[in-house]
Amino acid sequence: MKKFIYLSIISVFLISCGNEDAPSESANVAPTTPTLLSPVNNKLCANNAVSFQWDAAVDSNNDPIIYQIQVAKDKDFAHIVMTAESSATYQNFTLEKATAYYWRVKSTDNEDLSSTYSATFSFYTAGDGVINYLPFSPELVSPELNSVMSTNTATLKWTANDVDTKDKLVYDVYFGTTNPPTEKVGVNQVTPTLDVNVMASKQYFWKVVVKDDKGGESIGQIWSFRTN
Repeated sequence: MKKFIYLSIISVFLISCGNEDAPSESANVAPTTPTLLSPVNNKLCANNAVSFQWDAAVDSNNDPIIYQIQVAKDKDFAHIVMTAESSATYQNFTLEKATAYYWRVKSTDNEDLSSTYSATFSFYTAGDGVINYLPFSPELVSPELNSVMSTNTATLKWTANDVDTKDKLVYDVYFGTTNPPTEKVGVNQVTPTLDVNVMASKQYFWKVVVKDDKGGESIGQIWSFRTN
């Protein structure tokens, strides 16, 4: 009987020690966001067979990583023309000539935990006998999309680029409380900024049309903000 009691006590002790020494399982963490390398932003690609490259992501759990690349004809990726998933940090696509494209990449581990998408890069594919390339779509600077402002005057800011680096860009700005905005409040502006008067408790919409000095133009997406 004493032997049975001693064995029971030893068994409980060993089980208790085993539980204390067992390592805790670490929580899964998403891999880092890839950094785009090539084509560099706002590049003119001489060939429509384009090689995409990005830096490898890091996974703190050492999980295997799969990359998803998206290539679109618009900055919102509503019109995705190419996509692929692979463990490689490169991908090759043959695209249309004389066309503006936008691309981004995200990483996903084998537990289906994903990073955010990378920054969006843009590029143009060269065309046969093309003399002029259209400007890229404008990019929003401020006010932040769907932000709420307490002001009587809002400063609209944006950026725009053109692979024809010698082209001079000007901007038409549409602004108002209707979506899409129809009132042109800026015409052939040289600087990418414009102050507009606003009223309290309103939602405003605006867009920018970028024009080069060869007759080419690109219409930007509609941005919005509210006032208190």
